Amino acid sequence: MNKDWDIDTLAVRAGTERSQFNEHSEALFLTSSFVFDSAAQAAARFSGAEPGNVYSRFTNPTVTMFEQRLAALEGGEDCLATSSGMAAILTTCMAALSAGDHIVSSQSIFGSTVNLFNTILSRFGVTTSYVALSDPAQWEAAIRPNTKLFYVETPSNPLMELADIAALAALAKQRGIVLVIDNCFCTPALQRPFEFGADVVIHSATKYLDGQGRVLGGAVVGTQKFIRETILPFLRTAGPTLSAFNAWVLLKGLETLSLRMERQSASALTLARWLEQQPQVRRVYYPGLESHPQHALALRQQKSGGAIVSFDIEGGRDAAWRLIDQTKLCSITANLGDTKTTITHPASTTHARITPEARAAAGISEDLIRVAVGLEAVADLQQDLQGGVR
Repeated sequence: MNKDWDIDTLAVRAGTERSQFNEHSEALFLTSSFVFDSAAQAAARFSGAEPGNVYSRFTNPTVTMFEQRLAALEGGEDCLATSSGMAAILTTCMAALSAGDHIVSSQSIFGSTVNLFNTILSRFGVTTSYVALSDPAQWEAAIRPNTKLFYVETPSNPLMELADIAALAALAKQRGIVLVIDNCFCTPALQRPFEFGADVVIHSATKYLDGQGRVLGGAVVGTQKFIRETILPFLRTAGPTLSAFNAWVLLKGLETLSLRMERQSASALTLARWLEQQPQVRRVYYPGLESHPQHALALRQQKSGGAIVSFDIEGGRDAAWRLIDQTKLCSITANLGDTKTTITHPASTTHARITPEARAAAGISEDLIRVAVGLEAVADLQQDLQGGVR
């Protein structure tokens, strides 16, 4: 692999390893285990003295190809794949933290991540403080002697707020804290956090990396030392493993990643500008808009505003649900990153399991709607939404 290749070339070519049959498309290795030439080789593989595949819980050629390709796209040294995005977050936390450690997290994160921090990690003595995503001063003030990890989603879900990655990276490095960036919304096609100083990048590959709503997957990208010495021992033992089949599907998704993100982002910007003009829409959240308070940061940090548009509608939950229910084209589902446009009411779906106080702190109101723009014609999407916004 040529490290000077453009990201579009890497998305098609990076990580490819051919078997003895010299196949053009990546091979799908549906096997639980691998055969050794001798007992001595088996011992060497199990001990790590000899590289090679051992057992598909932690080594599989198809999964490895996906890991190497994603690492190349992100500009990271190494990657390990997991069974889902939440498995990637859990793996990172369980591998990098110990009882008594402290996390500083944005208050604007996915509801399941909040539950992971508050109801699961807390049982093992790991505490979490939540701060405003866009205010580095709050991050600094929240640091304790036992703070080991900064956790950041940027852009945030669903309000599309941004973190200044470079500013947080500088702060984290001063204090010896690991900066973890969830890059699910942008993907490396639009944003490469390592270029701004991030230590670890996490993905829900279920979303844009697949791009067609077919499979679950997750990934952790970082330095080779962090991935092999910190993440791998946990993944090998605990087994939150990505299946070979899902890895093969994700490899195919990566081939069209840039094309999809470019088209979906352009459509999202057009839709966001249209929504700003609708009388029942109180506010639109999209970093590609000039009206977004962090538009200048988005221009520095991202290639475009991304494919997610959220907006507040007059009339509270009743009005939001009426708008969602009258759509005929948009899919009413909480998933995102699909070629098909999806629509959801975050307060009653993605963030329903966190407390009302936590939702309020994160800005998740009852009249908020999130649209994940797909590949349909924008005019058709506008027609599908207009009955609820005019």
